[in-house]
Amino acid sequence: MTTDTRPLAGTVALVAGGTRGGGRGIAVALGSAGATVYVTGRSSGAGRSDLDRPETIEDTAERITAAGGLGIAVRTDHSRPDEVRALCDRIAAEQDGRLDVLVNSVWGGDPLTDWEHPLWEQDLETGLRLLRQAVETHVITSRFALPLMVARGSGLVVEVTDGNTARYRGSFFYDLAKSAVIRLAFAQAAELRPHGVAAVAITPGFLRSEAMLDHFGVTEATWRDGVAQDPDFAHSESPAYLGRAVAALAADPQIMAKSGRALATWGLYREYGFTDADGTRPDFAAHWAQSLEAEHGPLGDPL
Repeated sequence: MTTDTRPLAGTVALVAGGTRGGGRGIAVALGSAGATVYVTGRSSGAGRSDLDRPETIEDTAERITAAGGLGIAVRTDHSRPDEVRALCDRIAAEQDGRLDVLVNSVWGGDPLTDWEHPLWEQDLETGLRLLRQAVETHVITSRFALPLMVARGSGLVVEVTDGNTARYRGSFFYDLAKSAVIRLAFAQAAELRPHGVAAVAITPGFLRSEAMLDHFGVTEATWRDGVAQDPDFAHSESPAYLGRAVAALAADPQIMAKSGRALATWGLYREYGFTDADGTRPDFAAHWAQSLEAEHGPLGDPL
């Protein structure tokens, strides 16, 4: 029996927030499976976002195409409804109304997260800005992208979050944002089910994003050197792992059975058999149960 290496050939995807990190990993994996991928974000060759990082949507688009798909970079601020409407109108015009996969991966909240103080001691405007950046952008994007899927009677919405349980995530506004994203998937699943469109939330484990690599002073090639600073880093995973999980979901003809669920890379690799880029199969939940649960309590059951 042969394995289809391009199961998403002919598929059109939009990865909102695909400049770096998990969004980039998803965009490239979808391209590797044969998809045409519109990749969006605020960081482009025309200028950086307020995060002031070097990654660009054009770089992601080039990686998508090099992987075997077609990458199309469109600079978009997903907090601006007019820009998102124009983006979706462009996709409809260029793809004959087709959109098969929507990935809501907009985040940009790391510099806005206060890990040191409780709600009553935090800066309110900063916290509310985090919610606008991490939750409202997803709502705006779905509002204009979903009609394309509903019109075709098929598709998949993926909401990228952190954690798939009700466990508190360590900071009020961060926790609220990541929990709300799961609820967005649940609510969209309920409304989209009669139209044959699925919606799920997904979390990676300990993600080796570009920012995390910088934090440890390593590269993807030398990432294991960071384990000396944090032993848990040995159980981290690259953005490709999350990407391959989403690509597997997008190619699953029975995806409606998962609609409304909060999923994780550590559960999906067992079902679909994918590996990380280096051939390993990281399982952060298993690591938590073995090494962290005694000190921090159970990771929590999936929502």
